[in-house]
Amino acid sequence: MSGAQRTKKALRGLGGTALLCGVLSLLACGGGGVSVNETSNSGAWRWVLPANFPTPRVPESNPLSPAKVELGRYLFYDRRLSGNGLQACASCHHQDKAFTDGLTRSIGSTGEMHPRNAQSLANAVYHPTLTWVNPSLLSLEAQLQVPLFGDNPVEMGVNEGNVDSVLDRIRSDTRYPAMFVQAFGDEVESISWGRITQAIASFQRTLISGNSRFDQALSGKTVLSAAEQRGQTLFFGEKAECFHCHSGHNFNDQVVHASTRVLDLPFHNTGLYNIGGTGNFPEGNQGLFEFTAKPEDRGRFRAPSLRNVEVTAPYMHDGSIGTLEEVLDFYAAGGRLITTGPNAGDGRVHPNKSDLISLINLNVQERADLVAFLKTLTDHEFLTNPALSDPFSNPPATRP
Repeated sequence: MSGAQRTKKALRGLGGTALLCGVLSLLACGGGGVSVNETSNSGAWRWVLPANFPTPRVPESNPLSPAKVELGRYLFYDRRLSGNGLQACASCHHQDKAFTDGLTRSIGSTGEMHPRNAQSLANAVYHPTLTWVNPSLLSLEAQLQVPLFGDNPVEMGVNEGNVDSVLDRIRSDTRYPAMFVQAFGDEVESISWGRITQAIASFQRTLISGNSRFDQALSGKTVLSAAEQRGQTLFFGEKAECFHCHSGHNFNDQVVHASTRVLDLPFHNTGLYNIGGTGNFPEGNQGLFEFTAKPEDRGRFRAPSLRNVEVTAPYMHDGSIGTLEEVLDFYAAGGRLITTGPNAGDGRVHPNKSDLISLINLNVQERADLVAFLKTLTDHEFLTNPALSDPFSNPPATRP
């Protein structure tokens, strides 16, 4: 079987992941309680979730188990899983940055720059769509094919020429055969691309973040400062109006979970660009328009979760805004005016700009209060939990 055939077989093997659908429930904002998972005595996976976090949806074709999750953790951090053996999934998703990379735009294994900023993987299990804009990637298993095998841009750099040799690297590690058998229950062709994908997706589903100071305040374990409380009032009030796109337990407006029945998938144009007054965004970053070819979708992107936003700079789909303070300035202005350079134009008057983006009159104190509140969404336990860390550089970890 050729490398290309193996790749296609692996992709076919991942088919059947049901279209995620369900009612978008508006949960009480925030959580409270410790964000951990446990292994039951039977060896089955058991969720232990923060208060107000719904039970995640897991595809029947890829049920969770502790063994599969731990295998996925190893593979997530294994650099041998890239074409040149130098880049892992974790290279663009650092735990201390809520599984982002701190770069304006991510850089692939061949040095090619990605057109977009790396998104946080925190609470990815609750995301019905899994990139800034692609409305068709509706499962973590499907999304993983893009960084692994994609060639525009090259990320992990697995291709027809090296797909077999990359898999052989994993097979040659003496620890993996037993881990795959434990995770999947048989030894026949135990190590395959389909199973690698399923294991990494399983690990990603367990990256639950819900123990920030905001969550602790909701559960009565701490009290926010006066400035943080003022910022919270602004955030959820009609003056700053942040909550319209950043609400619910995950502080965003696309959510799926086990009880979801009907799903809403909003994408938004926030007035970030309007090149030459034409409505254009920079080439390769035209938003939902790239998938629908509808003029009204130009510049529309998914609203990210604001959990751990303090550590996920730079911001926006292309990393073009560097600080939280600058993000607030951008929204308060009702969009961005760029006066010089190739992207010059007035995003504030973009014809597709969301009606939710308008001038906000915030004084210096109010902006500082909003930033103070946003920093309460940082889950330090999540950023340092050894059970989510690199197993190749740390001692074995057990989940709480």
